[in-house]
Amino acid sequence: MTTTIQHPPRAPGAGTQARRPRRRGLGPHERQQRRMFWPFTAPALIAYAVLFLAPVGYAVWTSLYKWDGMGAMQWRGLKNYQVLFQDPVFRTSLVNTLELMFVGGAITFLISFVLTLVLREMKARLFARSVLFFPSLVNGMVFGIAAGFLFSPTGPVNQALHLLGVTTPPKWLSTADLFPMVLGTVIWTATGYYTSIIMAAVDQIPDYLYEAAELDGAGAFQRFRHVTLPCAWDVISVCAVLWTVSSVKIFELILLFGGSTNSLPPVDSWNTALYVYAEAFPRATVPRLGMATAAAVVTLLMVTLVTVVLRRVLRRDPIEY
Repeated sequence: MTTTIQHPPRAPGAGTQARRPRRRGLGPHERQQRRMFWPFTAPALIAYAVLFLAPVGYAVWTSLYKWDGMGAMQWRGLKNYQVLFQDPVFRTSLVNTLELMFVGGAITFLISFVLTLVLREMKARLFARSVLFFPSLVNGMVFGIAAGFLFSPTGPVNQALHLLGVTTPPKWLSTADLFPMVLGTVIWTATGYYTSIIMAAVDQIPDYLYEAAELDGAGAFQRFRHVTLPCAWDVISVCAVLWTVSSVKIFELILLFGGSTNSLPPVDSWNTALYVYAEAFPRATVPRLGMATAAAVVTLLMVTLVTVVLRRVLRRDPIEY
């Protein structure tokens, strides 16, 4: 015997609606946020595209040509990049840029960590931070002009050394010593800046973490290692990226340290920024804008690569407190 069961008729589309997954967790507030995303984001994206992406694209296009800025553009393809890496001046500039980035950055952050360790234990740390931050407020041109006065052969530094019995003081502004002088000045001006940023993050760390570490017998260095560094790590990683970007933009300091009104600084002190300037605005030859933009593109790619690697290496799980 066969029994037939009659199913009630289903409304059209009911099965489709039943199979359609429902969005969960989207309340009225979340839906409102999604609707307002593009109206608020689009102006910033348009400005970013016009002021950054379009110039970068035009620079990449120009780097494929031989052009003096006025005449017709001649197609060269990747030959500009081939000539660029065969140029010993550019290789010297690239090495100096990497030295500023890595050696200068390592020394700057090492001193900043030491200052953070000391300032964390000081009572007058607000005043000390203000003193340390002051050099970063002064334009680099001031330091370049001051260096010509302080470190000249008859300047105050050599005069003070003569009074101390040093008969043959170093030639501070010679070709061999010019880049170390620039590196030292950059480290001095940047140390207070990054120390202030790191100390601002340290101020947000609760005191009970330090008190608990001190009760466990941790000294000042142990408290810095196990409390300060982990809790301020996100800010330190951001500072590392900021240093990477700013280190390739050092220009006026080198120009004023070793240049003059009629000549550029010695080639041994150049970085890629000065190389781009020298190719785009030469003293006695025709501008080579194709080579200049090729050097700028290489610098941009180098900074992008280093920044991505830094973000990957310095990535840590956030600490909540």
